[in-house]
Amino acid sequence: MGLNTEKIRQDFPILQKKVNNKPIIYFDNACMTLRPIQVIDKIREYYTDYPACGERSLHKLGRRVDEEIGKAKETLKKFINAKNASELILTKNTTEGLNLVANAFPFKPGDVVLGTDKEHNSNLLPWQRIAPKGVVYDYVESGDDGFSLENFKQKLNKKVRLVAMVMTSNMDGSSIPVKEVVKIAHDNGSLVLLDAAQAVPHHEVDVRKLDADFLAFSGHKMMGPTGTGILYGKEHSLGLLSPYIVGGGTVIDSTHTTAKYEEAPHKFEAGLQHYAGLIGLGEAANYIMRVGRDNIEKHETTLNKFVTDSLAGMVDVIGPKDAGKRSGIFSFNAGSTDPHEIAMMLDQMENICLRSGAHCVHSWFNAHNLRGSVRASFYLYNTQEECQKFAETLKMALKIVK
Repeated sequence: MGLNTEKIRQDFPILQKKVNNKPIIYFDNACMTLRPIQVIDKIREYYTDYPACGERSLHKLGRRVDEEIGKAKETLKKFINAKNASELILTKNTTEGLNLVANAFPFKPGDVVLGTDKEHNSNLLPWQRIAPKGVVYDYVESGDDGFSLENFKQKLNKKVRLVAMVMTSNMDGSSIPVKEVVKIAHDNGSLVLLDAAQAVPHHEVDVRKLDADFLAFSGHKMMGPTGTGILYGKEHSLGLLSPYIVGGGTVIDSTHTTAKYEEAPHKFEAGLQHYAGLIGLGEAANYIMRVGRDNIEKHETTLNKFVTDSLAGMVDVIGPKDAGKRSGIFSFNAGSTDPHEIAMMLDQMENICLRSGAHCVHSWFNAHNLRGSVRASFYLYNTQEECQKFAETLKMALKIVK
């Protein structure tokens, strides 16, 4: 059963608005998705009905907070099929989750962290920052049509302590063969950390089937609030990590000179949490599961194929030639035309919201001597009519700049 896109669009207030008497065409979903009214209302509910502290507050409002937080955690556990809610650490975003592992993992001098050549800065810079500890960062070169398992196997050795890889690239939408990567890494004795920011909103992610040791994702990329995210870790894997940011909520007891820390996940969740955000994130996960990620994935792929076919021969697409291997991301350049110029023109002409630049993957663009790209990224509320308007407007814009 396909998506009822027109019905879905009614849930998004921003899509009912117009700018200069024209509708908004939102194709910047890889950066941030829009929020449905159900999520907005759930966030508002916290602030209007029970705007209090959870955890150690024993009054009625505090107990309601705990109840709603518990529901959200159970929903998020189901969302990625974690074994226990205690395997989920609350974070601000994927970036914080990746930094937490980088700084809390028991690395030894000479240990290697292995990534890909398409990592977002959030899964590159943390490893560069711990280089003074003797940790070495290496990466797997992609093949002509995406991730190369052969290159991955050649890079693996007993020094690789952690394989830290993006599941789906925010730059070109290509994905790694996750199950194979995890199995090969585990056979080598390496643990695996997955950047799932562009994965969990778009297709099914089952952490138990994947057997991932750690996995991080963000709320703002899955129709949830900004400033929310989850770091998943197996119970044993979380047990390897030392406390990173410490303070209120992370300890059982303390004296002026000592502290007794909580078990995971609490020892990693310092300070007052973003209650409204977590409750909203749970509602966003519910929304996605009701729609069905298989339906979302098929819809995005259909839109990507339509745009790819509509603009064949007119632009240089980054990533696999087969649109079906690029998820909902259409990243391209048009000759020597500056990507920012194209993005600004389409915004001015038809309110088409695109992204332009290096997409926080400067390392890949620098290695290929490119300034960046224009990126259109699709989601469950986008339509073929919007894609048609995008293709027509881009063609007009390219005629103008030439």
